[in-house]
Amino acid sequence: MSEEKIHFKSGFVAIIGRPNVGKSTLLNRILGQKVAITSNKPQTTRNRILGIHNLPDGQILFLDTPGIHKAKGPFNKYMVEQALSSCSEVDAIMLLVEANDRPGGGDEYVLKLIERSKAPILLVINKCDLVPRPALLPLIQSWAQRYPFQEIIPVSATKGEGVDDLVETIGELLPEGPRYYSGDMITDQPERFIVAEMVREQVFRRTRQEVPYGVGVQVENFEEKPEKDLVVINAVIQVEREAHKSIILGKRGAMIRTVGQAARKEIEKMLGTRVFLEIFVRVEPNWTSSARGLREMGYE
Repeated sequence: MSEEKIHFKSGFVAIIGRPNVGKSTLLNRILGQKVAITSNKPQTTRNRILGIHNLPDGQILFLDTPGIHKAKGPFNKYMVEQALSSCSEVDAIMLLVEANDRPGGGDEYVLKLIERSKAPILLVINKCDLVPRPALLPLIQSWAQRYPFQEIIPVSATKGEGVDDLVETIGELLPEGPRYYSGDMITDQPERFIVAEMVREQVFRRTRQEVPYGVGVQVENFEEKPEKDLVVINAVIQVEREAHKSIILGKRGAMIRTVGQAARKEIEKMLGTRVFLEIFVRVEPNWTSSARGLREMGYE
């Protein structure tokens, strides 16, 4: 029997928390590469995304999840179900909270939902760089009184503070297990999915109010042309209202060009090749409230 089979450790870890606490930013920091999109708007993450972190003697499979909230409507319920289903068969759960927030109703609601799981729960206090260090100890003590967490670890996902300690702690918790994915993989998501997410990310970052929440993106064509060191991509941004289409197009097409240019740069970084990206905008009224509309956009 090989040394790897004797000593290799592996397991699944769900990253759980309220919307906009930095789950995707933390995952990207751990992986050292972008696989999950980010913005300053809640509910940017809509799907459960697997991030694969390889260690010399182990493999940690992180599940980035949509923010848990009291959902209304089919789309929001879909996102919360994605998050909660991730807790059912994992080896550990990371509950992410913000250092600049005292334990409140939203965090308590999330904790009550996930404490049903038999997996150990680590409390990860993110954005610790935004508060004075002396303020962290009372916050840690306050959380420790609420639940017997396996560990309480303060981190800054944006600056990387405490992240190595977090990964080391998780690695120690994992059981012996197989290498689920090859060592050169960082996610199981297809390139088409990540490309669509990168387009959607730019819409989230550049539009306001309700516009981003009615946006879905589909990649309709993904053609590799290795002889030209080029990938040709055609994507469709789907919105619910004509007014939203006008906003995304912008005056004389200025907004859609800005979105396309920013998304193309991110896609080129990921693919390591030149990209020709063409984006269209389509109106599908109330698709986020329709089972058929959600299904057609890949949210099932």
